[in-house]
Amino acid sequence: MKYKTTVKFSALIVALCSLWSCKIPAITSKTENKTMPVSYTASSDTLNAATIQWKNYFNDPQLIAIIDTALRNNQELNIALQEIEMGKNEVHARKGEYKPFVQGGAGMGFEKSGEYTRNGAVDEQLEIKPGQAFPKPLPDFMFGLSASWELDVWKKLHNAKKVAVIEYLSSIEGRNFMITNLISEIAGSYYELLALDNLLDILHQNIDIQTNALAVIRLEKEAAKVSQLAVNRFEAQLLHTQNLQYEINQRIIETENRIHFLAGSFPQKIQRNAAGFAQVMPDLVKTGIPSQLLNNRPDLRQAELEVASTKLNVKVARANFYPSFRITAAAGIQAFNPAYLVNPISILYNLAGEMMVPLLNRNAIEATYKNANARQIEAVYHYERSILNAHIEVLNQLSKMENYSKSHATKIKEVDILSQSIGISNSLYRSARADYMEVLLTQREALESRIELTEIQLTQILAKVQLYKALGGGWN
Repeated sequence: MKYKTTVKFSALIVALCSLWSCKIPAITSKTENKTMPVSYTASSDTLNAATIQWKNYFNDPQLIAIIDTALRNNQELNIALQEIEMGKNEVHARKGEYKPFVQGGAGMGFEKSGEYTRNGAVDEQLEIKPGQAFPKPLPDFMFGLSASWELDVWKKLHNAKKVAVIEYLSSIEGRNFMITNLISEIAGSYYELLALDNLLDILHQNIDIQTNALAVIRLEKEAAKVSQLAVNRFEAQLLHTQNLQYEINQRIIETENRIHFLAGSFPQKIQRNAAGFAQVMPDLVKTGIPSQLLNNRPDLRQAELEVASTKLNVKVARANFYPSFRITAAAGIQAFNPAYLVNPISILYNLAGEMMVPLLNRNAIEATYKNANARQIEAVYHYERSILNAHIEVLNQLSKMENYSKSHATKIKEVDILSQSIGISNSLYRSARADYMEVLLTQREALESRIELTEIQLTQILAKVQLYKALGGGWN
């Protein structure tokens, strides 16, 4: 009768567990939309600059040497490498969780129970052998093995291991994206350094022109042809131009230091060919088609892996509603006398199975499950936003290259005209057909136009650098 009652009670527990596990809150998941436009422009050419090695994309030997150094020494990049190693170790840890755990152990000790206790009273009545009393205190010697194994019925542990694998792959993509950013940042700073060198050279040339003009004005002042006002205006313009070079010098130092910081080295003079800046003209960059961004850009692949990871985490959280099963076992030898350890009757063993299921107060499990689903939806939105942002970045840099190319062509004409105007204004001034204000204005406009031309050319070059980054180039 007792056996039948136990069977009925066990069946009731199983039925309750099954019924309760079915009461899982309803959630709404989200599927990512990876649809992209067919092309950036009317062309659907699939040739893509992202497949070009960065050493071939940037063909400046000094720049290549700096980037090589940065890829070895940059501290942030090396930190990312250690995080990748930690991710690999996490995969090994998760892999072991769904395998049996086996432990070995040995121990010894002694115990003395009070005589007026149950154990003490029993000990008083026992004899090991006729005439041999129970030992006081009682020694204890033990050696054995124990094992436990959680049965992964609902694939919770396997899915958790897959999550660790995906996070490991995601960390690799994160490092790749860091490499892309590092290369583009160093290249941009390097070209900015060349532009600053050229600006400094332009200032020096104009200082020479204005110094000569000031000397002429002073001679004319001595000859009473002009007043002191003219001398003061020419001298003030010269001082203004001289003052600009100090700001440029400071920017050069800060840019050099920024490059050295990215390269993981202490500041020193950066070797470069400043005269070659004028010849660094951006050529046509092949952009391929938008859908190639999904494979070429590490940040998009990282976001896609994050979506896959969150989907598995939802399954892991859902499995917490179901019963968990565990098998435990132990075997060994134990005796109060070491001599008895070799006796077969000292062998001990046990085997047990247990099932645990949440019945009451499942708030924490439900909250974890809902949060996992919310993170999955959040990851999808993040992925879709990253796709949109990547596409817009490419379009912006393409537009910038096109518009600033036209601006560069127009500005060159302006610089040529104003450069010619300097000589014309000087000639007219000497023949008394123009006043000194026209000479000053022409010099200032010529200087400003040359500075603007250098800045436009730098913007073009930086657009080419940023376009390479936007397409996902550099990391491979």
